Amino acid sequence: MLEEPELDAERLALDRTLIEALAARIAAGPHSRADARALALREALRDADPLQAQFLRTVYGRMEVAGGRRFVASGPLSAVLAADRWGAATPVADAETALGRVDPSVFALIDLGDRPWWGRLLARPDLRVIEALPDDRAGVPRALLIACEPSGPTGDDRTFWVTDSALPDARIRADLSASGLAATLLTSAGGLKLYAIAGYVQPEDGRLHQAPGALSGVIGSAPVY
Repeated sequence: MLEEPELDAERLALDRTLIEALAARIAAGPHSRADARALALREALRDADPLQAQFLRTVYGRMEVAGGRRFVASGPLSAVLAADRWGAATPVADAETALGRVDPSVFALIDLGDRPWWGRLLARPDLRVIEALPDDRAGVPRALLIACEPSGPTGDDRTFWVTDSALPDARIRADLSASGLAATLLTSAGGLKLYAIAGYVQPEDGRLHQAPGALSGVIGSAPVY
């Protein structure tokens, strides 16, 4: 005969406490700025072990969705990363379509890919990179999250900078280093190069005034965890 399982009252009480805490947190609403969200997540991760950190990232992502944020994804990698972080994202055909969907409640995660779509952000100061995935220190960004909101410094960031300089990568990095900026080439296409600069660098930072390239600029920043 089948035996009815015995439910553990203590675990059930913990489950109810967890549900009540999540409901209360969702009701409080999301942090209004990208940098505030990053600081909150970093504080939550401070003493977390790897399993707890994975759980917290998932919970924070789902809370963003519960708070009214929607996500679109362009590219196969972005689709996987978005599903892992936020549960799901609406797939779109290409980066240009994804950028066109961005508004105060819609964010676009886009594969770096083999086309220089990120160069369009030089002429779109209303659109900024606010996250880059993977976002751990050991990971190399392969997808950028675009929003129509700025992101301030969080204390541990990467800044994304585009240039049309034809100089070799080593020369560009050396020139930036001479100005006190440590940069890594992420990708290049269509005569443009995309770099990740260590730290938070404002678009008007004087150290970039003499940087290589006739067409260049900061297109946003993202926290590192």
